[in-house]
Amino acid sequence: MHSILWRSIHFFLTALLLAVPLTAQKTTPDYTRNVDPFIGVDWGGNTFVGSAIPYGLVKLGPDMETFDGRRSGFGYSSNGVILGFSHLHLSGAQGKYGNILVAPVTGPLDLNDIKSPRTDEVNQVGFYSANLSRYKIKAELTSSRRVGFHRYTFPASEQSHLTINVAHALDLGPGSESQRFLGAEIHLTSNHEAQGVARFTGGWNKGGEYKVYYYMVLDTPATATQTWTGTPTGTTFSSAKDATVSTDIPIGATFDFTTHANQIIQAKVGISFISADQAKQNVEQEIPTWNFAAVHSAATALWNTELAKLSLTGETDSQRRQLYTAMYHIMLMPTDRTGENPDWRSTEPYYDDFYAIWDTYRSSSPLLTLISPDRQRDIIRSLIDIYRHTGYMPDARSGNDNGRTQGGSNANVVVADAYVKGLKNIDYETAFAAMVHDAEVPPANAQKEGRGGLKDYNEKGYITLADERSGSRIAEYSYDDFAISEVACGLGHQKEAALYASRTHNFEHLWDKDMTAEGFHGFLRPRNPDGTWADPYLVVRGTWPDFFYEGDIWTYSIYAPQDMRRLIEMAGGNETFVHRLDNIFLRRHFDVTNEPGFLIPVLYNYALRPDKTADIVHLLLEKAFTDTRAGIPGNDDSGAMSSWLIFSTLGLFPVAGQDVYLISTPSIPDASLALANGKKLRVIARKLDPNGLNRYIQSATLNGVDLPNAWFRHGQIKDGATLTLTMGSAPSTWGTTTPPPSMSDPSAHICSKTEPRDASANPTTLGNSPGIR
Repeated sequence: MHSILWRSIHFFLTALLLAVPLTAQKTTPDYTRNVDPFIGVDWGGNTFVGSAIPYGLVKLGPDMETFDGRRSGFGYSSNGVILGFSHLHLSGAQGKYGNILVAPVTGPLDLNDIKSPRTDEVNQVGFYSANLSRYKIKAELTSSRRVGFHRYTFPASEQSHLTINVAHALDLGPGSESQRFLGAEIHLTSNHEAQGVARFTGGWNKGGEYKVYYYMVLDTPATATQTWTGTPTGTTFSSAKDATVSTDIPIGATFDFTTHANQIIQAKVGISFISADQAKQNVEQEIPTWNFAAVHSAATALWNTELAKLSLTGETDSQRRQLYTAMYHIMLMPTDRTGENPDWRSTEPYYDDFYAIWDTYRSSSPLLTLISPDRQRDIIRSLIDIYRHTGYMPDARSGNDNGRTQGGSNANVVVADAYVKGLKNIDYETAFAAMVHDAEVPPANAQKEGRGGLKDYNEKGYITLADERSGSRIAEYSYDDFAISEVACGLGHQKEAALYASRTHNFEHLWDKDMTAEGFHGFLRPRNPDGTWADPYLVVRGTWPDFFYEGDIWTYSIYAPQDMRRLIEMAGGNETFVHRLDNIFLRRHFDVTNEPGFLIPVLYNYALRPDKTADIVHLLLEKAFTDTRAGIPGNDDSGAMSSWLIFSTLGLFPVAGQDVYLISTPSIPDASLALANGKKLRVIARKLDPNGLNRYIQSATLNGVDLPNAWFRHGQIKDGATLTLTMGSAPSTWGTTTPPPSMSDPSAHICSKTEPRDASANPTTLGNSPGIR
């Protein structure tokens, strides 16, 4: 009776569904079709190619070398041969990982010559495939959070092999920033399983030893297995099931088969930083079956959830590909290693591969605060927990080790950004303690963590040439101290709020008002250890031992987002400052490929010239970003460039560490970012033309209320908002009356209240609960 009833219900529902027009049947958009992971792989973008889920521990992709034998530092090369497929990668950076390399081979096995050109290469979200033409093997990859899933289609061959090389890593060598292999173990526990550990050290962050545990299981038993290790006379095969090396010599294993045409052999490789048993559990928990399509589908679903946070109407095909790919890129790092922390036990989230906060604090962190506040909350909680156990919040971290600190203690800005925007469930008191620790305790190794030159900075108010990077550091420390003052104020620590607010103008101690360059007066200039002026530093782009790190006098001398009013006054006033900005762009002093200049295009707003901002942002988007393999103008740096692209295309940009957004010019008629509460931030550009001729804002409303200024506050959008901009072909008077807030505004003063206040309560003061009001 029940089966008859069910058949009747099923027939009724089927008939009802068929009666509904197809246009009325709701379908879920597949946003992943808009993602092109190859955008940015060339010209230094260093973007990841392969399979990963959002913030996934495993990033499974090809490791390659060019046809003339130069190995890629980040894994991929548009031109060259595939060496195999490894499980740990960065995105937008290089010099770390490339561990546990799996490579399929046919024919005689020569361990010194496992490589193949590829054809028919495809990379989609959560999926990679290529034909290895030398071996006539089709390789396909997908992944879960901690497991890589391999599927290889072999030809008919009496000698087919699936190899695992556990000594492999990217950028191995003797250089100061190279990785070094320390030793490994491999154990063949059956004719279709291998497990063990590999040990490495070094890399860009000069980190300590990290151990990668692995467990590999095949769906097809091998007809024979072999291990290999290096010897003084070369690399030799052995029938032994176990192998161990404790020095930098080769080690690995091969599973051997006789295959028929189109025979599929699959492998799952679990990765752990805890143990080989944990790696095996990761496989059993995350991918218990051999359903490759289901794993790919699950990865696609996870990405669609994230990508759906961006909605576009009226965009070009190129813009759509660029922006959804940018969304993809910002969610590849940092890496969620919760449950995989080898150094301490904690109930807090654990993230690694902050590579580096110096790159991401300006735009990536504020974007996640908007669209993924729960994720950003967990990232910050992880930073705080790292402080609890290592003594410092990192400025960069990978391989479960802090390092390196390029500029300031920029996690301070990340915390302040979250605080003034109201992120909940964060231990801000401990975060504040970590910030104060940064500001008061000199580190043992200033390239690893903390602030270098701190004694002079706190005692003299500036850093001399006795310490490296004193120019870029003075600019960044001054802003980091502003971030501390904001959080101190909101938490009711009035003494500390006043102290760190007083340090926010320390950059002025290296400001030489008489220094002249190209007709402009006033620049940051080095001081000798005795306090006298040193020769001006005119190098275009310095590095670790230099006065400026990855920037020059034009970039760092105008970095004071805490008090642009004061800096503009020092530089000669609004008109002169506008001319200085013009000169920066006309003389090509602006470096679009690097993060220190991210704010420069929108600094015109502080001098009441938003039309100039519109000109520059439009030009940069048109000339520097494309949907090609060379479409990102510099290292994507964990999605930093990609987040700049998203904000700038929508026509606004955050002042990281404050609750302020600056308006530039939109490039899409209608775009939305989904907020966590089910609301949206929608930007509508009326009369916007496809060629960008109508790039000047004539008027603006926010939630239907007139917005005369070229900026707004987070409190005005946090519960959802519609920003409507009416565009025109010529500059207007819009945005030319009230500049964005600065510490030197007449209404600003040291905080006097202990409770955080509503960010929208007083639009003339600075910050949500800042160190100055």
